[in-house]
Amino acid sequence: MNVTIHASFLPHDDPEAALAFYRDTLGFEVRGDVGYEGMRWITVGPADQPGTSIVLHPPAADPGITDDERRTIVEMMAKGTYGGILLATADLDSTFERLQASIAEVVQEPTEQPYGIRDCAVRDPAGNLIRIQELR
Repeated sequence: MNVTIHASFLPHDDPEAALAFYRDTLGFEVRGDVGYEGMRWITVGPADQPGTSIVLHPPAADPGITDDERRTIVEMMAKGTYGGILLATADLDSTFERLQASIAEVVQEPTEQPYGIRDCAVRDPAGNLIRIQELR
């Protein structure tokens, strides 16, 4: 069996801010931008990794979600406790400099962790936690 991770999903609450962060700051290519009933699903990913994507989606767009669940999701996004993803780069310091100069909220500067990795953390414009680990 050969199973890969094809796409992960993160919510956005402002598609233009999400594009500015993932395309312009992180340098991801836009692979899809689909609108439906006033909402947008934007697929982005690293240019050299066409098989791996992040789908940025409207929060709580699933019709099976109740109004209470929808409110909880929006509240958790505002607190930055709803979504997150782990990325990796060979040059953590220059990546962090680009993030620091952007609209990203810095959560943690590059730090050598006691468990053997060096990483940093920011929040994207929707509040999703983006941890970036240095490749060694």
